Amino acid sequence: MVRLAKHAEGHAVNRLGWLRAAVLGANDGILSTSSLIVGVESAHGTHQSILIAGVSELVAGAMSMASGEYVSVSSQSDSERADIAREGRELRDNRSDETRELADIYVRRGLDTALAVTVAEQLMVHDALGAHTRDELGISDMTSARPVQAALASAAAFSAGGAPPLLIALATPTGFETAMVSVASLAFLVVLGAVGARAGGANMMKAATRVTFWGALAMAVTAGIGAIFGAHI
Repeated sequence: MVRLAKHAEGHAVNRLGWLRAAVLGANDGILSTSSLIVGVESAHGTHQSILIAGVSELVAGAMSMASGEYVSVSSQSDSERADIAREGRELRDNRSDETRELADIYVRRGLDTALAVTVAEQLMVHDALGAHTRDELGISDMTSARPVQAALASAAAFSAGGAPPLLIALATPTGFETAMVSVASLAFLVVLGAVGARAGGANMMKAATRVTFWGALAMAVTAGIGAIFGAHI
């Protein structure tokens, strides 16, 4: 019997589930916490009020990210399970039509009709539901929704992203929080964008520029709002 040699392949798609949640969480953690600190300081808040606001944002943001990600990904998971259950019923009720449907998919992918029918028939015998789930619905183990994993990754990433701006604000003398937190946060965003792009196989410069631009814009807007309201309080 001929055995096919196995070799390891590290595709970015294997990391998409947790990578998306981790990058989003860390980016939100850095941006939300730093923007709030900058806004409160621009409104002439005390050092203590800045730290209280930062800690509150860190805790509330992590919980919000976790719950939001869990609900969102759970909805996706529910839809996937419903589609798989529906496909299972169709396989029980009309197996011949499902076989032809699978063969048509392989024909569209480039196989000739005879080979496509042979492949479809063999896969229907081996694992009919698995074949339709993967090739008709586009659901696989690598891309399927994992709510708990996404929620934990988002909460942890938000906390990891929000902690540095808060620690910098804690260590910075009163009156210098905006400058120090802004510069450090933009540097963190550059690193985060580059690392996320590297892990996902994307262009690092483009990703770093994108997150830095939006981060700078968010902090500038927040600082402006804080200054306007601070002047009227």
